[in-house]
Amino acid sequence: MKEESLLKGKKNIVVLGNTENEEKYAYKIKHALIDNGFNVFSVPEDGEGIGDCPFNIDIIDFCINSRRGIELIRNYGVPSSSVLAVIQPGAGSAELEECLEERGISYENGCLLVEMGKL
Repeated sequence: MKEESLLKGKKNIVVLGNTENEEKYAYKIKHALIDNGFNVFSVPEDGEGIGDCPFNIDIIDFCINSRRGIELIRNYGVPSSSVLAVIQPGAGSAELEECLEERGISYENGCLLVEMGKL
């Protein structure tokens, strides 16, 4: 039996990271999501425009250094506690998880490229 994807029932995703460089996973994830019909809003590592997302966010995908992720959460917040944070391999830390927990934000350590394969 196939394991259920974190993406099941989700449509609106914010990707935090370098989505302009074809060599980066944030770029690959962004384009794979778009190709699979998801609404994707990109936020660069500096957080510029994070408050400009035009849709209600289902998932925030962390493809950035955990220190930057913590700074973004502290400086900009997360629009709703119903958002699921997905922490890509290499982007996590105990401090990032604690920061999310303090704000009541659910998180999963995982890879959205893998999750798309479960759909």
